[in-house]
Amino acid sequence: MTKHVFQFHEGNAEMKEILGGKGANLAEMVNLGLPVPPGFTISTAACMTYLGQQEQLSQELKEEILNGLRTLEEIHGKRLNDAVDPLLVSVRSGSVFSMPGMMDTILNLGLNDQTVESLAQKTGDPRFAYDCYRRLLQMFGDVVYGIDKNRFEQYMDYLKDQYDYQSDTELTAEDLKQVVKAYQDIYQETIHQEFPQSPIDQLFLAIEAVFRSWNNHRAMVYRNLNGLPHDLGTAVNIQAMVFGNSGEASGTGVAFTRNPATGEHQLFGEFLLNAQGEDVVAGIRTPEPISQLAEGLPKVFHEFKKTARLLENHYRDMQDIEFTIEEGTLYFLQTRNGKRTARAAFQVAHDLVMEGVITKEEALLRLQPTMIDQLLHPVFTLDGLQKAQEIGHGLPASPGAATGVVAFDTQRVKALVEAGHKVILVRQETSPEDVEAMSISEAIVTSRGGMTSHAAVVARGMGTCCVAGCGDLEVNETVRTIRYEGGVIKEGEIISVDGSHGIVYLGEIATESNEESQVFQELMGWADEVATMKVRANAETPQEIRAALNFGATGIGLARTEHMFFEGPRLKAMRQLILAENRHQREMPLKTLLQMQTADFYAIFEVTRERGMVIRLLDPPLHEFLPHSVKEVEALAKELNIELAVLQKRIAELHEVNPMLGHRGCRLGVTFPDIYEMQVKAIIRSSCQLAKQGIKVEPEIMIPLVGVKAELVRLRALLIDVIEQVLAQEKVAINYTIGTMIELPRACLIADQLAESAEFFSFGTNDLTQMAYGYSRDDAGKFITYYQREGILASDPFQQVDLEGVGELMKIAVAKGRQTKADLKIGVCGEVGGNPESIDFFQELGLNYVSCSAYRVPIARLAVAQAAIRQAR
Repeated sequence: MTKHVFQFHEGNAEMKEILGGKGANLAEMVNLGLPVPPGFTISTAACMTYLGQQEQLSQELKEEILNGLRTLEEIHGKRLNDAVDPLLVSVRSGSVFSMPGMMDTILNLGLNDQTVESLAQKTGDPRFAYDCYRRLLQMFGDVVYGIDKNRFEQYMDYLKDQYDYQSDTELTAEDLKQVVKAYQDIYQETIHQEFPQSPIDQLFLAIEAVFRSWNNHRAMVYRNLNGLPHDLGTAVNIQAMVFGNSGEASGTGVAFTRNPATGEHQLFGEFLLNAQGEDVVAGIRTPEPISQLAEGLPKVFHEFKKTARLLENHYRDMQDIEFTIEEGTLYFLQTRNGKRTARAAFQVAHDLVMEGVITKEEALLRLQPTMIDQLLHPVFTLDGLQKAQEIGHGLPASPGAATGVVAFDTQRVKALVEAGHKVILVRQETSPEDVEAMSISEAIVTSRGGMTSHAAVVARGMGTCCVAGCGDLEVNETVRTIRYEGGVIKEGEIISVDGSHGIVYLGEIATESNEESQVFQELMGWADEVATMKVRANAETPQEIRAALNFGATGIGLARTEHMFFEGPRLKAMRQLILAENRHQREMPLKTLLQMQTADFYAIFEVTRERGMVIRLLDPPLHEFLPHSVKEVEALAKELNIELAVLQKRIAELHEVNPMLGHRGCRLGVTFPDIYEMQVKAIIRSSCQLAKQGIKVEPEIMIPLVGVKAELVRLRALLIDVIEQVLAQEKVAINYTIGTMIELPRACLIADQLAESAEFFSFGTNDLTQMAYGYSRDDAGKFITYYQREGILASDPFQQVDLEGVGELMKIAVAKGRQTKADLKIGVCGEVGGNPESIDFFQELGLNYVSCSAYRVPIARLAVAQAAIRQAR
């Protein structure tokens, strides 16, 4: 029979998967000889078995628990339900991963109407005994029976008001007997049964309640937010009680071996005298700083400092320690690696290396790449968030936090900004028409679209806070309102946007900025030293590229040339080109665009210089450059001096039933070769201009959406012909490469053929995922969240690479491509290029680089370093 119950002395710190973090650390502290009240742990596997067997404890497990209890009684010298000196125990959860406050605890279990009198007589302190009993009644009622704890607290408040008490400690023994009676009445009123008087019944009911708490709402939400598995279960720790509420030489507290907010190397924590643990956590009384313990109980404080130092050295990390003092004797109830802010995490990791405790590689592995968002982007203050009203939850499309007045179109955004306001652009979904407004807004909110929607991609490129696909909000651009559950927001009213978590709030919330510290820069330098994959950025303007390079990008992995046509005279020329009916009519707009593109590429090459620069030729379907609303179409007809009916007819002709599968990418280059010819001329001319100035540039020209070898062969020949003509005219030698974007399943399957005509591959995982799943990346947000919640999808495949499907296609493409060219350079430039979990997979594939939005570059730099370290182990 599988063993499910372990006395503390039977375990160790390596048994977290079986004993949970708390149980494993209690066992380890016992092995270190520390003063730990005895107890035993019921395994995480027992929890999952219980939950899978219609929430029933098996008879075998009950027998094992009773045997464990008998051993505890022998060790401790007290027995449950003893008439003279009763044993009381705590029942605490303990998952593999720390989940502070997410699951349940019961203290003082074993008390009943008889043993409370026995405890009073044994200790000579009836007030203490009845204080423990009333605590048990409240916690047991809340955790086991779901009785609203406010019912109990309301009575306590009532009684204190009656006697004009300021604190719980002023209640007398007789008062507490009255409280116990009232609490027992609450059981009868709410669940129509008595509090169980049998300690064994209490124990089994409490264990079941802790098992069930694994699936309570707050625990589920916590695991979802932190990417933790749902199938691990929680262990249950049964431990002999020690009493911090047994007088002024007793107390309880929580302390960190370093400051969890700043990382400063000093004890940080709080304690309360004559209290139990929940008093500190619940804020029932105001605790004292841990340093004050030195004044009241100096011997205990000295012992605590010594042991805290021992624990940190043993675990080689900052510790979060729970302790109880019983009549001057110190006991340790828990130690774990302490939760900390991003700032503290970087500081502690750095300091532990400097102190010789851990290596640089260990320090890097202890950091979560997502912490960098907190360090580099504004965040809302904790005080502000506590008072804030959430009105909508969408996708965390671009990190940061911002507050501003609502506006629904470009003209209104511009007017408000010019008047000195900070503005939030709110749209059902954005389009190229909105780019100017997006560039000057503090944040962007859309009610539709996904993580790769126009709003999401552009916002990330700009480093602008964005929440996309916020279906909780009904955005009416006509009447200019946002309707949410409980109210309506009009244009000009204030909202706050948290792009890091995908939340929209009503009203203004204060923000605080974070800045790169010397410690952060030093750690990122360590990351670059160990990384084997490079990190590039997706960017196409000099400003974005400078930002990317400042964040540590080694080059540009994706410059989307269509983004260069989305505003002002460029958009006008592009529309003239699209609406031309023959090649002759296309000549003038092409000439205009050639001049613009040459200037564009000169400007960005001047910034990137010798660094890698992948330029993707025009990719989207042509209709994306045209207006949609009647008002916008009428304005364009007037601007271009075209009859409205003619323009409407042309727009209708360009309309596609499914544009993502239609006339786009290399198909445009094949059918309208003059567009690609113009772009390549601009790329090479600008490169030649810089070469003549002594600036070396080596453009990497990428042909998108290739699915047939003949497409690549044909377009490569076309491009080389144009390039050689320009080089001959300029009398300059330029090194260039031509590659393709692997974004179709068919391209993966014929990658060996494509590699014959390509000098590099770059995976476009957004489209590859879209084609593999048959999900529209812009519409999938309508059901993907539901799929994740229901367990149909483990994660959003547009944010984290799908290993079973898309990952297998990528494996095939890499193997086939390098079968043809062993040194074929391969990168990733899709959304998942900056996703830490996906980066581990790309490391395994042996890719050369990942590319992501400029503001995710530091995250990717840390993630590629961690992936390299893990692979080397």
